[in-house]
Amino acid sequence: MRNVTSIFILSIILIACSSRTAEQKAANAALISQFDAAITQNLLQKWYPLVIDYEYGGFYSDINKDFTVGERQDKMIVSQARHIWTTAKAAELFGSTTDYMQYARHGFKFLRDQMWDSINGGFFNLVSREGLPLPVTEEPKTAYGNAFAIYGLSAYYKASKDPEALDYAKKTFYWLETHSHDTINKGYFQSLSLDGSPVQRTDDFPSNSTIGYKDQNSSIHLLEAFTSLYQVWPDELLAKRLKELLMLIRDTITTEKGYMHLFFTKDWKPISFKDSTDITIKKHYYLDHVSFGHDVETAFLLLEAADALGEQHSITLEKGKRMVDHALETGWDNELGGFYDGGYYFKGKDEITIVNDNKNWWTQAEGLNSLLLFSQYYPEDPKKYRARFDQLWEYTNTYLLDDVNGGWYEWGTDKRPQAQEGLKGHIWKATYHNYRSLANCKLLLERAED
Repeated sequence: MRNVTSIFILSIILIACSSRTAEQKAANAALISQFDAAITQNLLQKWYPLVIDYEYGGFYSDINKDFTVGERQDKMIVSQARHIWTTAKAAELFGSTTDYMQYARHGFKFLRDQMWDSINGGFFNLVSREGLPLPVTEEPKTAYGNAFAIYGLSAYYKASKDPEALDYAKKTFYWLETHSHDTINKGYFQSLSLDGSPVQRTDDFPSNSTIGYKDQNSSIHLLEAFTSLYQVWPDELLAKRLKELLMLIRDTITTEKGYMHLFFTKDWKPISFKDSTDITIKKHYYLDHVSFGHDVETAFLLLEAADALGEQHSITLEKGKRMVDHALETGWDNELGGFYDGGYYFKGKDEITIVNDNKNWWTQAEGLNSLLLFSQYYPEDPKKYRARFDQLWEYTNTYLLDDVNGGWYEWGTDKRPQAQEGLKGHIWKATYHNYRSLANCKLLLERAED
């Protein structure tokens, strides 16, 4: 009788598992279809070719809420390079004969002809719509901006095999090596003068200025850029710098709790206002807080870099998991879903305090990517990454995707309903975070069905 009972129970379990598998396959198929539409109809077709500046080259910056071209059209190296990256990746996905390849080529020509400093080297941070360098006195160039140039150029080279694009990516890497790389303390100086020399921070700087510090943000995007470049140019020095950044971010910038400090002195001492008054802490928010979006994004970027280098995942995966877990445990909205903008560990308190409960678009995009990725690494983890991914996608559809005009709002409308009236694009907001997340999620879901 026991054997019959055991067989019956096992049969029930197998039927239940089979049912769950079938349900998951159906859910994945529906999601793949949703991501297809989100990539093409809601994102790429809204932005391109609208954003192409055929008169002066490059891409428009300000895009109004209804996807008309806005008024302010200064061009920043970051968003220009991100458009190149997105269109190059779209050309890779949809075919090199599509218009996306021409858009990427269009963007490359503007970078080459208008944004590269032919006298001092490196890319200008900001130019006019016509491509004339603007009189930016404090940070005319940055490691962050030049990192994104490498990122866009290497993606364009991979899609087009245009050798000139790879040449400029290499030139930018060597320019950073000469001017921005710190041979003593490792890592890179972010704030650079016109000639490439690092900006020295003095007591004359406002206390809440970010200029002159080293930082996590330029570090993680240099990691991202070097990973992309290494995939098409496996150079020995590049591999050394990529590994250096991976170790620096994983073992120095990221804390044992699983979040990153934001800004540092040149010898990597964190900038902290923890011993100050609440008013002072609030004043210096952008220098010192827990940025959940950067943490979940970096968990993915570290694994991507380790993959490119062919390194074992164990330590990097463990640290990445800790970063995602910390963000879920301390920065997640348990009611509606979504990651908050920032938290703070106040002195004398073990628990984090949410100091900015707004939810920006790029954090949710990066969250989707990392949650789905970690759900495949840890399908049975009690953190329930897949369930959180599903909830975040529902949140994104409800509060970030504009079902009238298309595109993504800058902020979740549950916290900022006024975001519906804001710009769809500007020099800090384009298509890169959204496209990468949607494309990666679609690919992960398709692979799960193979």
